[in-house]
Amino acid sequence: MAAERVRTNNEADNPSSPMLQFGPDKPLKLDAGTVLSPFQIAYQTYGTLNDARSNAILVCHALTGDQHVASTNPVTGKPGWWEVLIGPGKIIDTSRFFVICANVVGGCLGSTGPASTNPATGRPYGLDLPIITIRDMARAQLMLVDHFGIEKLFCVLGGSMGGMQVLQWAASYPERVFSALPIATGARHSSQNIAFHEVGRQAVMADPEWHGGKYLDFGRRPEKGLAVARMAAHITYLSEAALHRKFGRNLQDREALTFGFDADFQIESYLRHQGMTFVDRFDANSYLYLTRAMDYFDLAADHGGRLADAFAGTKTRFCLVSFTSDWLFPTEESRSIVHALNAAGASVSFVEIETDRGHDAFLLDEPELFAAINGFIASAARARGLSL
Repeated sequence: MAAERVRTNNEADNPSSPMLQFGPDKPLKLDAGTVLSPFQIAYQTYGTLNDARSNAILVCHALTGDQHVASTNPVTGKPGWWEVLIGPGKIIDTSRFFVICANVVGGCLGSTGPASTNPATGRPYGLDLPIITIRDMARAQLMLVDHFGIEKLFCVLGGSMGGMQVLQWAASYPERVFSALPIATGARHSSQNIAFHEVGRQAVMADPEWHGGKYLDFGRRPEKGLAVARMAAHITYLSEAALHRKFGRNLQDREALTFGFDADFQIESYLRHQGMTFVDRFDANSYLYLTRAMDYFDLAADHGGRLADAFAGTKTRFCLVSFTSDWLFPTEESRSIVHALNAAGASVSFVEIETDRGHDAFLLDEPELFAAINGFIASAARARGLSL
């Protein structure tokens, strides 16, 4: 049976958000060929589910995101990562819609992940946790959606790894998704993206404090390795134009070069700050697991190598969004999905947004992005009979 509770303190096991626990009678079947049981999902909700249960929106978070999409993060104290978009009177209006955002399985803010306690040992899972895939994340989210008695989600949306989850939902559960909004994402991870992830994973595993993934047993954390992984990844979220505009070759709090290895340049100082702040809020093993989940994602391979077959017969309405300066998930990735959806006879629209902000543009205040989301949500709401 599932049991719902609200806990505080240790975020891995006892998150500062509602969580749903699934016992041995409700195991999570994994692509790795095993099951995860018992397990739990931490989540946040905003707004009210209507009587028809037809106004629910599932928001899927990116690699380093969490369930606190529109509420204060309990670890950092910062506002929700999409608070600019979600809330009363905002584009995703929580006075109209019931918004759900769950921490993915494999994460570190309350859903079962490598930092969670393994009930078989009483110690953190570490690398004993089975490998998690994007499809496993969607399976767990489906169990959460079923808990609320929601037969069909009005919309599933998210960016980057969140967009992968959106595509997986649309492919695996088309009858449960009225509309889908994948942003800055792809139907599979490119070899270049896998390469960047491998650099990050190797940085973590090369840290002597990693202890073969058992660092929590030693009361340690591979902070330096994880910080380097974050620094390398953060570069891929930006664009050369944005880096030049923001930093150029400007020096950091000095008039001249030091002829040493201190952070002479502002960009060096910025990346070091990004690395240091990241280790305070994220688990290193979760970083390994979630990057691996993205690497394994390949919708076409799951359907005989033909992407269109992943969406065969779908009635879901789609809107895809890409950014001109996103080289992590360039526009051609979104176009290939659009072509596959057209081949499947799906209802699909596509927006490419001109910006120099790179991949991270989906998290920023981008008026064109908000206009695209607003237009798509409004149109889908009318079609669903949810207009005011």
